[in-house]
Parts: sequence; C-alpha cells; structure tokens
Amino acid sequence: MRYAPGGGPLESIPLQSTFGSSNLVRRLAPWGPTEAEPGLGVAERLAAWVGPLQAIQLQAVNQAVGTPAAGSKPGAKADLTGDVQRVRGVLASAIAKDPLALAGIKPGDTEDHGYGPWQQRHIELQRQMGQMCGALRDHARQTVSRASPRLRQLATLDAAFEQLLADREAALLPQTLSHLERRYKALRAAHRATCEATGQPDDPARWRAPGGWLRTFSDDWRQVLLAELDLRLEAVTGLAEALRQPSLFET
Repeated sequence: MRYAPGGGPLESIPLQSTFGSSNLVRRLAPWGPTEAEPGLGVAERLAAWVGPLQAIQLQAVNQAVGTPAAGSKPGAKADLTGDVQRVRGVLASAIAKDPLALAGIKPGDTEDHGYGPWQQRHIELQRQMGQMCGALRDHARQTVSRASPRLRQLATLDAAFEQLLADREAALLPQTLSHLERRYKALRAAHRATCEATGQPDDPARWRAPGGWLRTFSDDWRQVLLAELDLRLEAVTGLAEALRQPSLFET
C-alpha cells in the first residue's frame, strides 16, 4: 500500500498491497472459496472493509500527519532489513519442523492420524507469527519515526492501518485452517480411490515418499504458512524500504 504523508503519493516506495493477488490467496484459491474478488483495486477493497466510523478516524489521522512538525530534525538512518530477515528465518525454521514428530508420532508409524496434528501445529505457528511479527512492526515504526519527520508520518499512518485492519486479519487468517483441511481430505480420498481403482495395496510407508499424498500435503502446508508469513511481514518490509529512500530524509 502506498502511503502519502505530506499530501502526495510516495511513488518511489514499493509498498503495494497484495490483497487478492497475494501468494497466500493464490495458493488457497484452488482448495475452496476465498473472499478475493477479481478486478477490484486496492481502493475498492478497502472501501468494502472500512465502515463510516473507521473512515472518519482514518481521515482524521491523514489530516493530522499532513504537515511535518515544525523544528523537527532527521535522525540517523537505520536498516531494518536485517531485523526482518532474522525474524523470517526463525519463523521459517519453525515452519520447517515436522508436525507429526512434534506430536510424538514416530517416523515408522503407519497409522493415519488425520488432520489434527497439522491443525494443532498450524495454530501454534500462527500464534508465534502474530507475536513476533507484531513486535517487529512496533520496532520498525519506532525506528522509522526517529529517522525523519516525513518517515514519522509514515509510521503514524502504518499504525492507523494496522489498527483499522486488525479485526479483518483476525477473522480471515484462521480460515487457512479449513482450506488446508479440505486439501488434506481431498488428497487422502484421491489416494484411496487410486488404490481401489488399480487394485494396488495401500502402503503407508510410501505416503511421505516423493509423490506420496501426505508428502504433497506437507509441502502444500508449509508453502501456505510461508506465504502467510510473507504477508504478515509485508508492512515491515515496506517500512524497511522507506528507510532506503534518500528523499524521505529531507525536512
């Protein structure tokens, strides 16, 4: 999303909102309905999400940051990129762990334990992402606010948008669980149907081998979580990019 402190668009900052075109939505779409409507731009999507009271609050914030504070001076430049990479690395490593092993299921276990272990791990990872990405976003805003008056405006707008979209995010992101559950059941059903059609015995030892139905689900599950992680980090990545724009350090 492009913010415009000072009244004009900051075209040099690539803070695009990915709403319906996000990698997360594209991955989930084949497995069930999503709320993304093709053909709508950022403004149309925001208009559908923002009520009258929220629109008034957002307008007030936009007017309040229209002019930099008189006498304020730029601070030292900082680089948030390393912080973003560290947080992403920690969470990506957590996503890479085996949910079945974490649930105490041994590698040689041939029982189908269902979607439960994956769901439990997914909920835990979403909680970790929410905590770590939220803390990083707060840190990023504080860093940006100290950099220059114009960037302080950007941080203020980012805080307003985070609050504005918090309820929407809290309602939508947990829906990935149901999409993945449908994917799990569909892959398992297709596997069983193939075994019945070909007369081949169902060999649980091959479920997690390359090409196996559970291996396919495991890969899909991780890719969805990584896409969600990138979506959660999008705003912080935008703030980090803003710190690399020399024009925004002008008073």
